Amino acid sequence: MNNQEVISLYETVAVITDQMLAAAKQRDWESMVILESRVAGHVRTLKSGEAPAALTGETRVRKVAIIQQLLAYDRQIRDITEPWMAELGVLINSAGTERKLSQAYGGGHAG
Repeated sequence: MNNQEVISLYETVAVITDQMLAAAKQRDWESMVILESRVAGHVRTLKSGEAPAALTGETRVRKVAIIQQLLAYDRQIRDITEPWMAELGVLINSAGTERKLSQAYGGGHAG
């Protein structure tokens, strides 16, 4: 990949990550999964196709700016998803506890 293709791919990842943030704000987890998969595909392309030589000049400045934006989006997404994941964990544990209690104390069994 040439430098312009690399920057274009980083910009595409930034656009998709912004869409992920919008989905997270709406708690649209299905869209989040789809978008995250698209990002992962682009990241694999970057890993396999980006030249190991460091970028210089304006191209380097642009790449750094995009990466900083990606990190900001990632932080905001985590600020939304981490509490939700904790809530989900509590719900799953509660459901598991209810099921165990039901099994232990004869949920539906005559006794």
